[in-house]
Amino acid sequence: MEGAAQAFRSLREFFSMSNLQIELTATPEGANRTKRDGASGALVSSGQTALVAPHAKPGNRPKRSSWRQRGLWIGLAAAGGIGGWFFYAQPWQASVPAVSVEIVAPGPVTRVLAVNGRIAALRSVAVKSTVAGTLVAALAEEGNTVLRGAVLARLDDTSQQAAVRQATAALDQQLLAEAQAGAALKRTEALAGNVSRVALDDARSAADRAAQEVGRLRALVDQAQFQLTKFSIVAPIAGTILTRGVEPGQVVDLATTLFTLGDLSELVVETDVDESYATQIRTGMPAVLQLTGDDRKLDGTVSFVAPVVEPDTGGLAVKIAFAEAQAAPVGLTVTANIIVDRRDAAISAPRVALVTADAGLSVFVVEGEKAKRVPVEVIDWPADRLIVTDGLKAGDRLITDADNLADGQAVRTAGQ
Repeated sequence: MEGAAQAFRSLREFFSMSNLQIELTATPEGANRTKRDGASGALVSSGQTALVAPHAKPGNRPKRSSWRQRGLWIGLAAAGGIGGWFFYAQPWQASVPAVSVEIVAPGPVTRVLAVNGRIAALRSVAVKSTVAGTLVAALAEEGNTVLRGAVLARLDDTSQQAAVRQATAALDQQLLAEAQAGAALKRTEALAGNVSRVALDDARSAADRAAQEVGRLRALVDQAQFQLTKFSIVAPIAGTILTRGVEPGQVVDLATTLFTLGDLSELVVETDVDESYATQIRTGMPAVLQLTGDDRKLDGTVSFVAPVVEPDTGGLAVKIAFAEAQAAPVGLTVTANIIVDRRDAAISAPRVALVTADAGLSVFVVEGEKAKRVPVEVIDWPADRLIVTDGLKAGDRLITDADNLADGQAVRTAGQ
C-alpha cells in the first residue's frame, strides 16, 4: 500500500504541474464583445489580465493559443497513460514474488529404474581349441545353425596321426610278446613235475609283465587317439554361429577364440545396475522392454541378479528375460524399465521443489499468503518426482519453484 500511495502522490504532482502551465490569456480593453441571449458580459479588468468573475454570466471568452491547447491535451493523455500503467502494473506489489503452486494429492506412483542393456543368448559358448596347431579347414560360417557335436573346424593333425601309429605299433609288438610269454608259461606248467618251482614262478612273472605292458600300451594308444580328436573342433551345444574369429592357415593356441556359439531360442537382456540401487533389485521384478528400432513395449522379468558387484565398475550384473520368445540379433540395444515399486496412493513432489539445508531436506508450502518451510522425508530415486514419506499431507499448497525463498516470506500465487 505504501507503493500505491507513492504512485498517487506522483499523479497529483503531475496534474498540479499541468495546471500551472494553463494560463488565462490577457485581453485588451475595448476588444470586441458580444452578448448571448441578450445578457451582458460582465468582465473585471485589471491592468494586465482579464479574470472572469464567479458571478458573471457566460459571455465572450478569450481565445487560448493553439500550442497551449495542444500542450493541455498532451498532458492529459500522458497523465491517463501513467495512471493506467499504475493500475495494471501495480508496481507497489513488485516486492512480493509470484510462485508456482501445486495442490498435494495422493495418487498411484510407480518407481522405475531405467537402464540400457543388450540382447544376449541365455546360453552361449566361446569355442576354443584345446591344442595348438594350424587351422586347415573352417567348416562353419557365421549365422550357421549347428547341432551339438558337429565339426566346426579342423587343425593340422599330421604329427598326432604319427603318434597314434607309433603307439599302435608298440602295442602290436607287445601283444606278440605277451602271447609268447603265455605260451612259455603253459609249457612250464605242463612240465610241472620236471621243472623247478623257481622256473615255474619265473614263467608266471614273465606272462604277468607282458600283460601289464600290453595294458600300458593300450592306454597310450587310447590317449593318442583321443588327442587326435582334439584336432577336430566340434560344437559343444546346439545353436547358431554368432562369430568366427579365425581363417584357414592361421596358427591358433589355447587362448584363441575360434567361434562364438549361442542358443537363440531363448534371449535375455544383459545390463548393469549401479551399486547405489543394488540392494533394491531382486529376481522376479517386472520390467518393460523396448528394442531399438521397435515401437512395441514388451513385458519382461528380472531372471538373474549377480551375487557380487564388479569392483572395477561398481556395476551389478542383471539379466532380464522376455515374457514371450523374441527374434532379435544378439547385441541389439534395449531400453529396460525395471519396476521397483508400485503404490496405489502415495504423495509425491517434484525434485525441483526440494531444498537442501543443514537440517536436511525441506519444501515450502503456501500458508496464509506466506511461504512456510516444512521438513520432509523422501525416497531418493533418479527421477523428476520423488515419493514423500513424511512432511506433506493432502491439500497442502506446495511451492514448486522454491529458489531464494525464506521461511515466513510473503508470496502470491502466479496468475493471481
